[in-house]
Amino acid sequence: MQSSTENLYSGWRLVLSGLQMLFVAFGSLVLVPLITGLDPSVALFTAGIGTLIFQLTTKRKVPVFLASSFAFIAPIIFSVQTWGMAATMGALFCAGLVYVALAAVVAIRGPGFLHRLLPPVVTGPIIMIIGLGLAPVAVNMAMGKTGDASAELFPYGDAMFVSMLALGATLLVATMAKGIFRLVPILAGVAVGYAAAASMGMVDLAAVDNSPWVRFPAFVMPEFQLAAILFMLPVAIAPAIEHVGDVLAIGSVTGKNYVQKPGLHRTLLGDGLATSAASLFGGPPNTTYSEVTGAVMLTKAFNPVVMTWAAVFAIGLAFISKFGALLQTIPTPVMGGILILLFGSIAGVGMNILIKARVDMAKQRNLVIVATTLVFGLGGMAIGSESWHLQGVSLCGVVAIILNLILPNADPVVDLHEEQNIVDDMIEHGK
Repeated sequence: MQSSTENLYSGWRLVLSGLQMLFVAFGSLVLVPLITGLDPSVALFTAGIGTLIFQLTTKRKVPVFLASSFAFIAPIIFSVQTWGMAATMGALFCAGLVYVALAAVVAIRGPGFLHRLLPPVVTGPIIMIIGLGLAPVAVNMAMGKTGDASAELFPYGDAMFVSMLALGATLLVATMAKGIFRLVPILAGVAVGYAAAASMGMVDLAAVDNSPWVRFPAFVMPEFQLAAILFMLPVAIAPAIEHVGDVLAIGSVTGKNYVQKPGLHRTLLGDGLATSAASLFGGPPNTTYSEVTGAVMLTKAFNPVVMTWAAVFAIGLAFISKFGALLQTIPTPVMGGILILLFGSIAGVGMNILIKARVDMAKQRNLVIVATTLVFGLGGMAIGSESWHLQGVSLCGVVAIILNLILPNADPVVDLHEEQNIVDDMIEHGK
């Protein structure tokens, strides 16, 4: 059955299917650079390069597409403001090495190591913080301000009309669309919101007119500053364990055990090398995209070569300068409306991890870990000095892990087979 499906996706069908996969991932892919101030053309380039690196590392056995990770949005914004773009890229390069180190430990001790270090009571609240911590950014943008509310970019009334229209379109497509269209709610929201904004004079196309058709993306070389590196390293914790869920999810779709072959250590290594490689060009960290996993489930396109073509198309689009300039004309209220749903969904995924793993919040140990992590993250707790400190996702990751290690626990650890029940309901969620 599976072999006949793979034969169906051969030749020119592979090319078209690859384009379709990029289309599915595209909305989330470009949102991260647009929010963080990175170049969307560079993000397209590094998504393609990262996917090819992942395929090389995993011997082209896993049909996944790698692109911009939402877990790093708040840390990137803070790091760029504090240490600059080049230092942030150096810190992200080192964050990719965290994956490499985890891959080495998994190769030696087995995948169960990650679940002993990062059980659901740790990963659930960390992922919730990623979404809830970004809620003010989405709301500010929806109201026509910058993400940090330092300036008003559009009148409140116009911004609210456009943002709520974009949010409504995203909600309708996510809940009512059928088939492959249900996987592109972000693109639908952008299209509707952009059209409304353009009709109200909120779109300036001067940059598109002044851009050449073909040009190298604005690559940024990394610099290495210890304070930025120490701040960024703990951020890799949440997406690393989320990666395990993505590998299980795509395995459940294709009917293969990728934890065993090519091995979780290889998939983690692929993610890490892709993230480090992206930083060498000025792109955001890479992660496996669940939207694409959902598309694989619907289309039965199990051949990993499909993702090779998706990567090739992404790299090609990166050099079309007018396309990159057009992406940067998307008004902030359009993105803000969509991000209200997207960031809320991330928080929902974290909550779902706790529920599906049956984490008993009546037990004081679990309550202490979750409560402390959430308040530290949402309250803006910072620990350290003026030159270097931990806060946000970085601090939450360290605190949750330490509490889990030092507090006594008589409960059994959730293993990979039990986590399968968690990720089955997460296949269609974005990052």
